[in-house]
Amino acid sequence: MKPAVLLVGNFLSPAIGTRGICEDLAVHLVRSGWPVLTTSAQPGRCLRLWDMLRTAWRKRDQYAVAQVDVYSGPAFVWAEAVSCVLRRNGTPYVLTLHGGNLPSFARRWPGRVRRLLRDAVAVTAPSRFMLEGMKPYRADLQLLPNPLNVRAYPFRLRTRPEPRMIWLRAFHEIYNPSLAARVLALLMAEFPAAVLSMVGPDKEDGSRARLEGTSRDLGLADRLVLREAIPKDEVPRCLATADIFLNTSSVDNTPVSVLEALACGMCVISTDVGGIPYLLEHERDALLVPANNPQAMAAAVRRVLTEDGLAERLSRNGRDKAERYDWPIVVRQWEELLVAAWGSTARPGPLDNRAASSGSEPNTEN
Repeated sequence: MKPAVLLVGNFLSPAIGTRGICEDLAVHLVRSGWPVLTTSAQPGRCLRLWDMLRTAWRKRDQYAVAQVDVYSGPAFVWAEAVSCVLRRNGTPYVLTLHGGNLPSFARRWPGRVRRLLRDAVAVTAPSRFMLEGMKPYRADLQLLPNPLNVRAYPFRLRTRPEPRMIWLRAFHEIYNPSLAARVLALLMAEFPAAVLSMVGPDKEDGSRARLEGTSRDLGLADRLVLREAIPKDEVPRCLATADIFLNTSSVDNTPVSVLEALACGMCVISTDVGGIPYLLEHERDALLVPANNPQAMAAAVRRVLTEDGLAERLSRNGRDKAERYDWPIVVRQWEELLVAAWGSTARPGPLDNRAASSGSEPNTEN
């Protein structure tokens, strides 16, 4: 029998439309026979923190091991607070590091970060970038990549790509959405059929409004399509409508959207920030360019559209890369880690074959 596990993270897809790795982890653990509780789906930051703390304390007899997501900035506080409750409970827990800003946050707050990481049974990182950046704060970090249900993404080999581009992130300053619009403007004269679709939730930091202003200034009204966030199961169909994927981030780690594009066989062009060079190999499965450089990104698009054999090479190798991140491979690693964490304490935890949740059962449909 498998121990019940509490997963603590942002379970916000019903509220904001984008699905977190923690939500997929809950689904796959349930499918593998684990009893799972989750927190939190509360959209407000303060309410979410309260729900996390309340669930961790009040349901302490319903789970035997826990996993807590760790982000930088204000979200770091809830990882600290929940970990404190788990220690008080005597519950072993695993921390999972997220977000391209976490290493720089750790340099500003080294004491807080060391204290948080020190008391966990294990700490996982989703990329070699995060692993290397956070090793000064705990040496025995474990690499567990952000996985993907590769079978859900039909592969189409791009041999003769069209100038149809797509951007799939949140509209937020760190993802620099206006860069994609400037790239489109540089390509329009040479490629009259060039179009760009941009899809994602508005984080309301002014990035989408600035993008719309840039679009008007550059005369992109009939070339640029802006869409709200789409459900996870619509992403493969969305990506199938284009041949080139633009990732314009100024800060990044191991974005699932890039893995999704690779799985579909898209030609990926990305900035070379943060964890991206650890994820993508320049000239083999993607083209990497400097951050906030529209000329360099436009030149990379031009190469994909005109250079013999380049698109096919990127497309084929990209799918091969994505298959290394398939969920069946990664979920087995998670199971082994959680069992080991549970076994690290002498206190036996509750065993239950029924899946539970702080709200409802994790959705087992992808």
